Formats: sequence, structure tokens, C-alpha cells
Amino acid sequence: MERTTGYAVSRLDEIEEITDGRLPCRPVRHHFGISSFGVNAWTAAAAGERVLNAHDEAGDAEELYLIHQGHATFELDGERLDAPTGTLVYARPGVMRTAFAEQPGTTILAIGGRPGAAYEPDGWELWMPVAPLFNEARYAEAADRTRELAAASPELPMLTYMLAVCESKAGHTEAALEALRAAAVSPRMRMIAAKDPDLDGIRTEPGFADIIA
Repeated sequence: MERTTGYAVSRLDEIEEITDGRLPCRPVRHHFGISSFGVNAWTAAAAGERVLNAHDEAGDAEELYLIHQGHATFELDGERLDAPTGTLVYARPGVMRTAFAEQPGTTILAIGGRPGAAYEPDGWELWMPVAPLFNEARYAEAADRTRELAAASPELPMLTYMLAVCESKAGHTEAALEALRAAAVSPRMRMIAAKDPDLDGIRTEPGFADIIA
């Protein structure tokens, strides 16, 4: 990446892919240090592969997708949409969305933000390398790794939130509540916590409802 005082330039394929064990992503926002909006790129290696994980952005974010390369099929609240190269697809908050590649190398650029709210970098890109441990149910190990990340970047609420999730899944109730209390300074983390099944292990604990209120 070429960087000067006022701007930076990089090819998309120069941004190293990261993965949580499901789909690889190029963390564009993190690469450039952008703090005012979210932007990332997703690429499928083969036709038929999912390019975007199914999600609804916790009901609070809107996203614009650009088919940068290849050809995709989107599913938006169950409706299918053909999206060749150059297509722009806008999804409002709460819309369940996913996409599949029709051609190898299909790449989708995703730009997102929350209506009426300043963008808040949350640090999910830093946690993605820990996700395979979590997916293998190695929750205590995932908690240890996440605790280190959260200590290094306390300003990123997703890291502390994921520490709460890992501690909860590991059966460490008090540690989970403590981490969730720290993460709850973020309204978005409170919104996610309200319906995240990974926190069901502590949901009935005294104080949980007050933390996410």
C-alpha cells in the first residue's frame, strides 16, 4: 500500500484475506484505518460458494453491496436477485441477506453504517483468527486469546463482547458478566446481547438484564 500524509492507495488483492473458518474476507476498513464507515470485500473461489454469510446486521445497520467482479445471486428476506458485475444492492436494517457466487472469483464490496449514528469500529477483524478455536468448542482457549486482544485494544467493544461470549460458553459466569458489563458501553453490543444465543448461559443470572438495558 502506498501511503502519504493525505491519502493511501492499494489494490484489493494486496489486502491479505482473513477468515473465521467460514468465509474469507479482505478487511478494507481495517487496512486503511477508516473510522467513519465500514467497508470490506468478500470473494468466493468457486461457483456455487456462498460469498456473504446470512445475517441481518442485528437489525440496526444498512449496507450497500457492489459486485466488483464476477456474478452473484443475492437472497434478501427470501427473495432471489440476479447480480452481475457492476450491480449495486442496498439492504435496509433488519433485512436477512446472503449471496452466492455464480462464477469463480466473484467479489463483493460491502459498505455499511447505522442510520442516525456515528460509525463505531468494533474490532471484529482482529477477533476472526480466534474464531476457529470458538467453532471447535475450545472456549477457554478462545477466552484467553480474546482477553489478550481486548487488553491491547480496549476501545474496540466487539473484542470485550466476544470475551464475554467465550467466558459464558466456557462456564465462567462471573468473568462473562464482567466482560459483558465492559462491552455494554456500546449500544450496539447491548442490542446484539439481547438476542445472542451464545449468552444464554448467563442470561438468567442476576444483573444480566440491567447490563443490557
